[in-house]
Parts: sequence; structure tokens; C-alpha cells
Amino acid sequence: MEWLGHLYKKLELLDKAIIKCHQCPRLVEWREEVAITKRKSYENEKYWGKPVPGFGPSNARIIILGLAPGAHGANRTGRVFTGDSSGDWLYRALHKAGLAKIATSNSADDGQVLIDTRILCAVRCAPPDNKPTTEEKATCSDFFTNEISLLLPTAKSFLALGKLAWDSIAVTLKDLGCEIPTPRPKFGHGEKFFFIAPDGVRRQVFGSYHPSQQNTFTGKLTEKMLDSIIKRAAADQS
Repeated sequence: MEWLGHLYKKLELLDKAIIKCHQCPRLVEWREEVAITKRKSYENEKYWGKPVPGFGPSNARIIILGLAPGAHGANRTGRVFTGDSSGDWLYRALHKAGLAKIATSNSADDGQVLIDTRILCAVRCAPPDNKPTTEEKATCSDFFTNEISLLLPTAKSFLALGKLAWDSIAVTLKDLGCEIPTPRPKFGHGEKFFFIAPDGVRRQVFGSYHPSQQNTFTGKLTEKMLDSIIKRAAADQS
């Protein structure tokens, strides 16, 4: 596997490398343009405008995987799933499950703390129309694989929010030498598969619809559905 010049052995070092990344010209231009033009409701705020690292402890048991930062959410606040409606849904559900200190996540200095849980995205920069290109996803996959490799020793469950996250974790686990089912399981809300890591321990991956407005406004994903799948990921170790 080819990495972006280095395999980082600590999350702190990986996070710093992610923040400094300028590998994808289109994403760099977009994230910085959004940070300058801003949304009118946030015109007095300073936007982050850089790649967004993961959030949560390095020894997390539950790993939550998203697609990419929101243009006026994480790209503004600098913390994954923070400052937009998707984050409102996710952190509220995590708080109910005892995995987040507070039920909201509005800014990087709001006092939020995740418990036994870490959140990260497959792509670290906000993409135009929320659609990273195949090349951009491939470039960012090096960071994703590096982070999963660091989290795997303590992780017990992975929760993929959306098909891209589901596909990304399946490919990454295989690249890391894990045994996953063949053929690769299809994504769906509530779907689940087990895999065997190189250490011989059986772990699991759950799928959930992404808490985007497209899904929550239409009722495709309800609070009850999200609460349920997060509780399963946190409790179901069999």
C-alpha cells in the first residue's frame, strides 16, 4: 500500500498531517472559498477552512464513519459532524446512548467529549455538492486506512453512516489483512457483518443511513432508527 509519504504511528501526528494536507486542488479551492464567502448566518464567524481530523479518544471501542465534512458545518467549526443538522442528530443520539457528554455539538470549544467513541470521515475536506471525485476519495483513503489501523486494536464496532463509508471501511479492513465476508455485504440501514482482524478477534460493522437533511427531512431516517442502530453498535458484541 502506498501512503502519503509516511505511516503515522500516533493519532496526534496523523491529525496534524491531515490538517496540513493540500493534495487535492479542487477540494482545497472549494473549502477555502467557502471559508471566505461564508453563509450569511455565519458571516461574523471565522471558518476553519482546512481538512477535518477525527474526534474522540484514541482507544475508542466504537468508530463512527461519515462521508465528508459539511461546507458550513465541520468546514466552519473544525470538528467533524459539528455545526450542522447532521451533527445535531448524531450527537443527540450518542448522548442518549451514553457516548457523548452533552447532546449538542456546536463548536470545537463547547465542552463536548466523546466516551469510548471516535468519529471520522472517509474524505477530510468539504467537497462541492457533497460529492468527492473517485480520485479524491482514493487520495484521502491513505489517511483513512492509517487511522483505522491505529484504532483497530481497541475497536469493537464500526458504524458506517452511508454507503460510501460502508464501502470505504470494507475495502480498508481487507487492505489491513482482515477477513471479511465474500461477497462483500451490501449496504443498508441496520445491516451488519462480522470480520476477523489479524489479531484473531472478531469485530463487527453496522450500516446506517446518513443523518443528512435529505434523509431526515423525508423520514428515510428517523430519530428512533438512529438511536437504535447506535445502541446496537455500542452494546451488541456477539
